[in-house]
Amino acid sequence: MNTITRLVVCLVLTTILSSLQAQTKALDSIRKVEVDSKIILLEKSKTEIESEERGLLKSKISKINSQLDNKEITAEEAEALKKEAAKTAVLNIENRKDILDKKIALLQRNGYNSNIVIDDSDTGFTLSIGGNEEVSDSFIYLGKSSGDKKRKYDRRTSTDIVFAFGFNNALIEGEQIDDSPYKIGGSGFIELGYAWKTRIFDNTNFWRLKYGFSFQWNKLNIKNNQYLVNTDGAISLQEFPSDVNKVKFRTTNLVFPMHLEFGPSEKIEKDDYFRYSTHKKFKIGLGGYAGVNLGNMQKIKYKLDGDREKDKQRDEFEVSEFVYGLSGYVSLGDVALYVKYDLNPLFKDQLVDQNNISVGLRFDMD
Repeated sequence: MNTITRLVVCLVLTTILSSLQAQTKALDSIRKVEVDSKIILLEKSKTEIESEERGLLKSKISKINSQLDNKEITAEEAEALKKEAAKTAVLNIENRKDILDKKIALLQRNGYNSNIVIDDSDTGFTLSIGGNEEVSDSFIYLGKSSGDKKRKYDRRTSTDIVFAFGFNNALIEGEQIDDSPYKIGGSGFIELGYAWKTRIFDNTNFWRLKYGFSFQWNKLNIKNNQYLVNTDGAISLQEFPSDVNKVKFRTTNLVFPMHLEFGPSEKIEKDDYFRYSTHKKFKIGLGGYAGVNLGNMQKIKYKLDGDREKDKQRDEFEVSEFVYGLSGYVSLGDVALYVKYDLNPLFKDQLVDQNNISVGLRFDMD
């Protein structure tokens, strides 16, 4: 059964990763169409520059000729004015084309990312997902273009939604993980939180501080027909009096993680602002967390006299009220290998020391 469970978990993880990759490709395709359209418009504008400047030059020369006919200026002055107007037109054409070439180069270099922006200039309606730098600093914005958050020239702090899940178990003093009374495949954890990421130094984004809050749900699936028993505050595993189908113990924590994150990033420079991007970059985060336990529950499913029974015991176990531990992650892009380990004991008064440990995948949606 454990082998089947592991295979199912691996299949689920593979499916989720494939789905995320497909979504990223779809978003990249949408963004590519948008950027390509902008480039086409800029190229078209380049072809119109010469005709516009020639039209302006023609108007200036006509005005100079009128001044000459009216004897307001001499022939020598008229010739000098015409040469100056022609020189200005040539410089305008060169400078305007250079500006458009730089805009095209910026789009080609930095524009192809997975952010989505829908901007209807006729209605003034804007939908922005992912904090698109062309529009604003807001991660998600829906409404009028004029109502969006003003962009800062240098934004040192960004925000992320954090989601993690994976395997959960306990390291028990004097025992190997294979001898754990908790099922490896059936025990798991989920973490959902919100994080801020701040650049530490002014001129480099290699070192970042990541901090926030998270809810953690740690589940232990107890094996060998055992269940947790509270005997005058002492927590121990004992044989259940009848055959059990499933015994689960879950703790719910609110923690405040903090990690020192480091790794390369790309500097994106625009006319009126600049940003550092870690999109699809290798990064490492090392740190820890501290918080409080919000509750615990043991659920027992068993048969009694042929009938299926289910018992739930809430907050009947002396778990540690203060939760603290070490955690770290290694990621390439938005998906990371994530490990967290509780330094606090699982129970206040436990006959054998045991500490919760989790290994899984972490998604930082920045």
